[in-house]
Amino acid sequence: MEIVIVRHRGPRAFLERAESWLLRREAENNLVLGVAASLVGARRRPAPASPAYFATIERDGEVAGCAFRTPPYKLGLTRLPLEAVPLLARHVAEVYDELPAVLGPDSVARAFGDAWGRLKGVGVTPGARQRIHTLERVVPPSRMAPGTMRRAGPADIPLVTRWLGSFVRESGLWDPGDTTERARRLCGVEGGNRLLALWVDGEPVSMAGFPAHTRHGVRIGYVYTPEAGRRRGYATTLVAALSSHALDLGFSHCVLYTDLANPVSNRIYRSVGYRPLQDVMDVEFG
Repeated sequence: MEIVIVRHRGPRAFLERAESWLLRREAENNLVLGVAASLVGARRRPAPASPAYFATIERDGEVAGCAFRTPPYKLGLTRLPLEAVPLLARHVAEVYDELPAVLGPDSVARAFGDAWGRLKGVGVTPGARQRIHTLERVVPPSRMAPGTMRRAGPADIPLVTRWLGSFVRESGLWDPGDTTERARRLCGVEGGNRLLALWVDGEPVSMAGFPAHTRHGVRIGYVYTPEAGRRRGYATTLVAALSSHALDLGFSHCVLYTDLANPVSNRIYRSVGYRPLQDVMDVEFG
């Protein structure tokens, strides 16, 4: 049984090789599919300080897993044979001197963390643990919060910038992105396949969006309600409404990540139809 790591020239070549394998578990592989597709579809992007990394882990000539990174973000991994991890770590080390973290299925992320720590002599710390949920049919909330959903627009950029900053800090997720630039992109998106939505009850009280999509699904993200508006059902109602909107657009499913350390959010999303699919975790370095 021969295992090799194949690095591809870019996201287009990567998808040509890996997309059919990734689509077998489309919801589980939503992150890499969304990242690669967005880069392929981008009209123009500034050249990164470090090269992007898109690789397939191949066993006996067949795709058995994938690894990807767009600096300065963490390395992402799909399910893959654990016996391939040491080889993958050495392959990644040929491209990057250091990594901030790795994200992947629990056993894969831990194995890569151990291999990278030994290879580079750096500290290894378990980070945030998340659960991927999927939804194919919305269950209406038992208690609908007052208000309506509307698309965020350019006038909302200052508010969304503040809320994105709070979301990143409170979630504890490692994110080096510029929240102002991200808010501009989210609030200026045209068309129906991506949007950031606000729940408005006299004034905006909660936000959620689908910033990325795959061939048949959308990923719900940036779910945030400021402290003053919590425990009133705003986020639950907004996620249900936004998920319904995505299905109405013709997508077959929605994907959503929850923090396993937050039992309230896990319970809320289950109540509107989300079901657990896979657990993933960060392993942080240095």
